[in-house]
Amino acid sequence: MEAALMSSVNWLLGMLALPNVGLSAIFIISLVSATLLPLGSEPAVFGYVKLAPDMFWPAVIVATAGNTVGGAISYAMGWGAWRAAERWKAKHPHRAHEARTHADHGRWHRHAHDWLHRVGPPALLLSWLPAVGDPLCAVAGWLRLSFWPCMVYMAIGKFLRYLVMTGGLIWMFPHA
Repeated sequence: MEAALMSSVNWLLGMLALPNVGLSAIFIISLVSATLLPLGSEPAVFGYVKLAPDMFWPAVIVATAGNTVGGAISYAMGWGAWRAAERWKAKHPHRAHEARTHADHGRWHRHAHDWLHRVGPPALLLSWLPAVGDPLCAVAGWLRLSFWPCMVYMAIGKFLRYLVMTGGLIWMFPHA
């Protein structure tokens, strides 16, 4: 039984290491990790590149594409949340006014909101940051920043992250 399980695990790992299947797995892992779910894609990209060193650039590009699509999903969720809030306010104008007058968002909220409005889409160069980047994409949608410029800056930031992280890990662990 144990030998059959090990054989199955080895087969699965071998399949995921194939360039055509491995890149699909990198795309999916990168996409899911760019949503608000806590998942890191860098170990998967690093592991894949260690198994197939000649696939460094395709892996970085596919991970960037998947992570950018995931960021676009977060952006769309923010946009949708804004639309839902506006519909609710339209249906409940008195309750919406009360909620606005009683809400104290605090100084940090105001500074972040003002900064994001002032900087605009280039702020999404920071979408690669852990714990901050994914919500930043959703907030960009909530604030209705221009979609395509947001995607361009998001892709640049995410590409640089994968390039630096994967290259750095390979440099730090050449024989891992």
